[in-house]
Amino acid sequence: MAGLCPLICWETIMTSSYPSVTRVLAEALVDVLWFIEGSEDEQMDQDDAVKVMEGVAHTLSTLPDDQRQELVALVGEMAAAETDSARREFLDEFPEGFGLVDDEL
Repeated sequence: MAGLCPLICWETIMTSSYPSVTRVLAEALVDVLWFIEGSEDEQMDQDDAVKVMEGVAHTLSTLPDDQRQELVALVGEMAAAETDSARREFLDEFPEGFGLVDDEL
């Protein structure tokens, strides 16, 4: 039973920190893309970084409108709460940069 405590405690913390699985996945995705965006040549091959970013943009651009709008709203909430100005700028540009909004909007 003692071996289950770390798992149970971790799940309790995670479920109380995030209102939905969509929110936690959005935050995880943004964290990964923020890392890739800021990585140097020594950390990650830049061609590979571009491929990943373009792949994510393509995948997100194929979401149905309601899911794209939900993700745009979540990223907007994240940007509003962000204290780091560079990360806030990344979040502000995220919807357009990753194909969540049309250029016409």
